[in-house]
Amino acid sequence: MIPKQEFGRTGHLSTRVIFGAAALASVSQDDADRTMETVEAYGLNHIDTAASYGEAELRLGPWLERHRDEVFLATKTEKRRKADAHDEIRRSLERLRSDHVDLLQLHFLVDQGEWNVAMGPGGALEAAIEARDEGLVRFIGVTGHEVEVAQRHLESLERFAFDSVLLPYSFVMMQNPDYAADFEALAAVCRERGVAIQTIKAITRRPWGERQRDHATWYQPFDDPEALELAVHWVLGREEVFLNSVGDIALLPRVLAAAETFRERPSDERMRAMHEAQGVVPLFT
Repeated sequence: MIPKQEFGRTGHLSTRVIFGAAALASVSQDDADRTMETVEAYGLNHIDTAASYGEAELRLGPWLERHRDEVFLATKTEKRRKADAHDEIRRSLERLRSDHVDLLQLHFLVDQGEWNVAMGPGGALEAAIEARDEGLVRFIGVTGHEVEVAQRHLESLERFAFDSVLLPYSFVMMQNPDYAADFEALAAVCRERGVAIQTIKAITRRPWGERQRDHATWYQPFDDPEALELAVHWVLGREEVFLNSVGDIALLPRVLAAAETFRERPSDERMRAMHEAQGVVPLFT
């Protein structure tokens, strides 16, 4: 089984791999139900979704009606103003068929202008705090992509005591010296304050470019089994982080199987050789 560790200061022991329900964005209910059987089989007890992930919240609803008490449930709002976020949070609860979520995250909060709105008077953060006060939300987090995200998360943590952050983390991303420095600075603050670190894009090979897309991911993933396993093991080799799975139900079992075989982090030399053989290109530059 995939091991568990404390999810920041929340008190929850979460599996180190979190099910990224973006994989359910555009699948049938039957496919979603079969995917949740896989999630159960690997013992995952933490689910991450978002209002903007297509039909994912709706697809999770029937399963959550039967298993809500067994999982730590997270969703996200990409709304920036309080009134809009207020409404979306409640809509998410209806779609998820739950009276609360364990974690509500301000989604993709990187752009400075959007950050100013969401974190300012009448912004989405106020809606999240009110939802927490009403018992609709237990904890509040923040997420983002792009190379600026770690620095922006640091600014967010100075403005508010978020319980979790989410951002890209992979061997190729950490070869960018500026991103690596920002990530390490963020990780230090998170350790000090008990903030959970969720990571995404573990199995990114390169942008799709003009290639024909044969997976639901918005990046070309590793198809080679050894490369995928190495990428997963490298992320899990950092003990403090959680790995959010993958936005493709066909790839999910392969990611989970790789996580289950994790014992130690591959060496940098092995990762460089794999990246050269696979033609890896950073997704964010």
